[in-house]
Amino acid sequence: MYSEWASLSAQITANSCGAQCFSVLNKFPASAGREVVVSVVKQLGTNLGITQNAEPSHLVKDEEVKWCMDVICFGLSLPLQEHETIKDCVNVYCEWLTALHPQPRISVPKPICEDANLYARQIINHFHNLFVPRQGESADTIKRQAVLCHRVLRTLQQTAQISQLMDRQTWDTLLLFLLAINEILLAPPTVKDDVGDQLCERVLSVLFEVWLLACVRSFPSPSMWKTLQESCAMWRHRVALVDQWNRVNLALTARLLEFSYGPAFPQLKNADEDGQLIPIGMSNDCVAQTWYRFLRMIGNPTALCSPHIISKSSHFVQWALTHEKGAETHQHPCLQQLPQIFLNAMKGISSQVDAFLGLSKTSLIGLTGGGARNAISSSSTTTTNAGSTGGTGSGDGSAPAPLPTTPTSTSGPPSASSSINSLPLTSMGAGVELAVARPKCNSILHVFHEWLFEAAHIGGDTWRQNRKKQACEASKRPSSMIMEHRKGSISLSQPNSLNDPQSLPPTLTIDKYESGRAEAIGTLCKIFCAKKTGEEILPVYLARFYMALQQCLKITESRECDETLASILLHSSDLFRLDLDGINVLLPGFIAALEIVLPDKDLKLKTQSMVFNRTELRRSAINILLSIMVLPLHYQTLPIRDLTCESSEKMFTFIQLKSRLMNILMNALQVETDAQNTHMLLGGLLLCVQDAVTFEETELGGGNANLSQNSSGVQHHDANLLSSDNAHALFVRATYLVCHRLISSWKTDLNVSLAALELLSGLARLHIRETDALECKRAVKWICDYICYQCSRPPPAHSKDLHSTIVAAFQCTAAWLMQHPYLLQDKDCLQTVLEVVELGISGTKSQSKGTDIPKFKDEKELKPASMRVRDAAENLLTIILEQVGYFPSECGPESISSLLDELALMKHCNSMVPAAAASSEQAIAKFKYFVTENSTILALLEEPLGNDQDPQPTVTLLIRGPFGRHAWTMQLRHLPRSKSGIKYHAINPGRPIPMNDVTQRLDSEQKNFPDGVDKVQPCVADYSIPTIEQMREQYGTAVIRELESLLENQSIHEKLAWAEADTSADSLSHAQECVPPTVCHEFHAARLFLSHFGFLGFETRNPQNPAEALGNPPQRPLIVLDTKSAAFAADLDRLDKLSARTHDSVYVFYVKSGQTSAQQIIANMGEESSASHDPHFASMLQTLGWPVQVSEHSGWTGFAHNSWSLKGTPEEQLKSTANELNYNGSQRVLYWADVSSEIAFVVPTTWNLRYNSDTCDSGSISSTDQIGSSNVWTRGEADSAAGLAKSKSRNLSLELDTNRRDVKEPVPPTRRKGNVTKPTLLAQAPAKIFLVWLESYEDYLNFPLEDLLAYTRTGEELQTQQLPRASDCHVIFVHSLLSGLLRVKLQGPPGRMSFATPLVDGMVLSRRVVGNLVRQTALNISRRRRLDNDNYQPPHVRRRLKVQDIVQKYKMDLSEADLLAHLFQRAI
Repeated sequence: MYSEWASLSAQITANSCGAQCFSVLNKFPASAGREVVVSVVKQLGTNLGITQNAEPSHLVKDEEVKWCMDVICFGLSLPLQEHETIKDCVNVYCEWLTALHPQPRISVPKPICEDANLYARQIINHFHNLFVPRQGESADTIKRQAVLCHRVLRTLQQTAQISQLMDRQTWDTLLLFLLAINEILLAPPTVKDDVGDQLCERVLSVLFEVWLLACVRSFPSPSMWKTLQESCAMWRHRVALVDQWNRVNLALTARLLEFSYGPAFPQLKNADEDGQLIPIGMSNDCVAQTWYRFLRMIGNPTALCSPHIISKSSHFVQWALTHEKGAETHQHPCLQQLPQIFLNAMKGISSQVDAFLGLSKTSLIGLTGGGARNAISSSSTTTTNAGSTGGTGSGDGSAPAPLPTTPTSTSGPPSASSSINSLPLTSMGAGVELAVARPKCNSILHVFHEWLFEAAHIGGDTWRQNRKKQACEASKRPSSMIMEHRKGSISLSQPNSLNDPQSLPPTLTIDKYESGRAEAIGTLCKIFCAKKTGEEILPVYLARFYMALQQCLKITESRECDETLASILLHSSDLFRLDLDGINVLLPGFIAALEIVLPDKDLKLKTQSMVFNRTELRRSAINILLSIMVLPLHYQTLPIRDLTCESSEKMFTFIQLKSRLMNILMNALQVETDAQNTHMLLGGLLLCVQDAVTFEETELGGGNANLSQNSSGVQHHDANLLSSDNAHALFVRATYLVCHRLISSWKTDLNVSLAALELLSGLARLHIRETDALECKRAVKWICDYICYQCSRPPPAHSKDLHSTIVAAFQCTAAWLMQHPYLLQDKDCLQTVLEVVELGISGTKSQSKGTDIPKFKDEKELKPASMRVRDAAENLLTIILEQVGYFPSECGPESISSLLDELALMKHCNSMVPAAAASSEQAIAKFKYFVTENSTILALLEEPLGNDQDPQPTVTLLIRGPFGRHAWTMQLRHLPRSKSGIKYHAINPGRPIPMNDVTQRLDSEQKNFPDGVDKVQPCVADYSIPTIEQMREQYGTAVIRELESLLENQSIHEKLAWAEADTSADSLSHAQECVPPTVCHEFHAARLFLSHFGFLGFETRNPQNPAEALGNPPQRPLIVLDTKSAAFAADLDRLDKLSARTHDSVYVFYVKSGQTSAQQIIANMGEESSASHDPHFASMLQTLGWPVQVSEHSGWTGFAHNSWSLKGTPEEQLKSTANELNYNGSQRVLYWADVSSEIAFVVPTTWNLRYNSDTCDSGSISSTDQIGSSNVWTRGEADSAAGLAKSKSRNLSLELDTNRRDVKEPVPPTRRKGNVTKPTLLAQAPAKIFLVWLESYEDYLNFPLEDLLAYTRTGEELQTQQLPRASDCHVIFVHSLLSGLLRVKLQGPPGRMSFATPLVDGMVLSRRVVGNLVRQTALNISRRRRLDNDNYQPPHVRRRLKVQDIVQKYKMDLSEADLLAHLFQRAI
């Protein structure tokens, strides 16, 4: 840089030697000179005003002044025993120097005032004598000399600052003087507590500060700069030199950044005193020139690693020659500080790099402090978001662990003037935000590459080879060591003997410089990780960087983690997700490094003096792992070349590395103890299994592909299931590992438990062909055991967090049972699940052990862990009973309720005239409404539907309960359907046909007695019955005649009657057959249904129980609703609009490179712009959900007004859009649902803004609806206007009633009540989740979140009376890399539970799984937000409360008689 210019070193030497020859008194004996000095100086000192009032000087001529100065010059060189005399000399000169001040002191002689610059130059040169070290002085006298030197330095510095008179010659003299005294004090080897050691820091700081001042007042010539550079090279064995160099560099860098990058660039924070180093008035151009010159002032810092170079000066040679044992120059004890000096120099460079990258709040203050307080801390100790617009990175909001600050040294004892920490490394992970306007990597490397690359190679194989080569060359020519001692050359031109490592003391071997090497390679990693999207880095820099990393990543046989390895891992989090050309050649090296750091619980450290945060190191390693996890399946059999070896022996293919990556992941998860790290690993685990499953389904057609079977050299495991890395093996390993750790060590941590349960839910949804039923059964058993354990914990442990984990575990169990319905066919599994459901609902199991006698329901006290737990258990029970094996139904996944309502049923009713079915009120009038158990509304229609051919007693039911609306048609049947066509009640059974042929009859006389009766002899008894003649004789003929007339008359009457009967229609000849009664076709089917199902079975009273006395009405199982109210239909509609599942929305945006405004981003989805999208964006959209037509969709559409409407019902005709790929919700939307949740993916356009403003202005949701729905969103005291009796302790509880009079009925717990006065303010606004596709990754910093909220209204904001805030939004950024992979960035509120898995900040995904993982993450974010909301109610609870609200509004208080009368009142 200054090669064309002459050095002023000779002039400095001349001044140093000549200062002692200036005085005439040197010609006389020392005693004579001393007497002259004492007498003269004492007299001069009395006029200065120190002990008495100052007087004008009596020296009025130049000769007089020069004579006195000759005396003072000699006085300054007196031995230190003459302390008072020397002190007076110093005082006189310091007073006389005020001649350069704007107001000189009164005691300054007139000639000096008239030509201040001339005399000042002489005074400055005379001061040299004071600084010359005296040999053999005691420590006390040395301290006195140091005090006087401090006084002189302070005076000179003050004069330079305030003087307006100093000319260029005086400035040069001052600078050369400062260089000379630094030379005389600092060039010799360091001796503890000599004057050079005591003044070292002070003389350097004055030199640098005055030099900076000179850059403003009189910019030093190139010769002066060259001299400074050469001189500094001679002082490099002093710790203070690098400390002061760092201090000035950082101060200049701070000013450089201000004007180079503007006020928006993150400011570099230095210590307060360092901020004043730069003089006021230094121009920007001057700052730039000075910054670069100072940066190059000490030469290449890597020379500090060569004691032979540092000890080349004549002072070290003199020490070596005079040493009693004949030591080498490089064996001086002071050189043991070189490793620490090298580390400090590297830290200074690292701090400057940090400043250029925008890591503004790095703790650089420790680097620039002075003296013993100068404890150098790492250049990245505390890194916070700089230039971020609100992202918090991958963390979960928890404070980072404090770093250890124990001062230790890796290179011998620290010096007295410097207390230094050894490398407290911290991670530059995903949480560190770089400045948006930072310079390009090439620009930073142009400045620092030479030093950093050389420092990174120190001690490596390449460095050793170069050393040997240079040593061989140097041995062929004579040594130039003495000749070049002034130049401070950094060339390696020593003889071979000096390069022999055997001659070095053990504290200076090359491995002692590892801390500095680690700092250098860490800084390089930071620079390359700062690459922006699309930025080009010169291939030569990439090549040198890869070579340096390859050298530093070499693993020793002891498999220990050294500082270099730790530094690389801590600062390389982003290395594999930046599209760096050829970065994958380092993959084997990084995997080997991860195998050292992650799988072992106790990290093997190379030296115990390493100070860094192990959790941060593991976190950074996990970040790297997450960015390379998908590479093997992405590149498959592509080979990875070795940088150093051309042979194909060491060549890997990507797929061969898969099993190693899987083992690292599994083992890391096994030993990880930090919650955030575990969270990240769990996300990575699901990514791996999902990717493997999808890969085998799509790429291999579902075949079982273990592509690494041929890599026997890589696999070190038995060929069993656990060593295999196909999808099924990963599924089994992941399930076993996560369940085991969940039970054993994660159960007490909320976030880790939730992440583990989310992972298990994700595993349950995977479709693996070889799924083992036993594995799935075991997983469900483990989750149930987890619930049991959490519920059984002692009461102090029962907190909101604990109950959140239990609720999440119930949801996870539901996911497993839904995806694997065959599990319920297993008796043991069914019993386990139902026992856990019982535990959740009631708080205890009926049988604690298998041998216990079961406890019946009415004998148990109802004490669930909490109402949230009970709700979750109820939900699981309903899913088991209603949905497992039956979802999706005929309605499709978009609805778990029936798509029939009153209006739809009446359209199919026989008696309904189509024109009359115009309104739901008319349809409702045809139904009878009853409520049972205070939670289920029964709507009964007694007319058969049009498709019914069989006149049976038919009732059609619409059952509206907490879990949806269901339609049933019931018939009273006396015959099985198979025989229903046979008519047993035939209309004409028929008669046999009469026989027409008349048989021939024989005439015979009828006899009353046998023929032989006359022959029997009569006896007396035969005459006991008189004959007719005897009667006539006895009673007379008249009586007999009367009897005969009666008989005759009777005979006549009978003959007439027969004759009449023969001629009538009723005669036997005209008789009608017996016909059975006609079958009844008019039924009171509702009454039959209610009676048969036990709803009319009123309880019998117990007279002994006073609670059941006749005065108290018994609890009725049935409540009748009055449907005549006009508002009844609207309330029913509101109930139907309450979905039985959770619903969420995700808003998808596409951001082209450089876009920062909401209008630009929204315009990207216009028809004219969509053609220029990344084609992968459209394919990702298709994997998020399935497209549905809003007009035909009966599920959640992303908008409250048209969701959950029945197909075919008239909907508002929305404006049609021409773009077929439009999913903005006007016509089409992307939709996905499972049994418990719905999610809509909306791609907003300008239509959304217009639509949202229209709905807000028109007030589409009425105020009454807001009031009615306020209790839907909060767990609070119900609105008193709704008529709910506040005397009931469980007015918002489940369906059990407190009015039961049975003493055995348990008393249910009360639901937690919210604030009575502000029910709506307790609600939490629904989570807004954005999915943003970035063309340029850096655009996430300027994403206009606040402005885009206007495009994401659903209509629910009016209900909660809370508008969403930008700070509450979760954003999933997806950036497409050149490799075809996708990089993820998560941003969200800093809550305890905000970041859900499986996506993790910084993760790299394959396109195969992006839609699935994004959807799972969005669902899990929403679930976590609901778990964290105290006031959240599950959908079935909201529906139950709405039913209770309807009951209170419309119930008819009927007695038993009134109820029965009501049933008979009218036939519908």
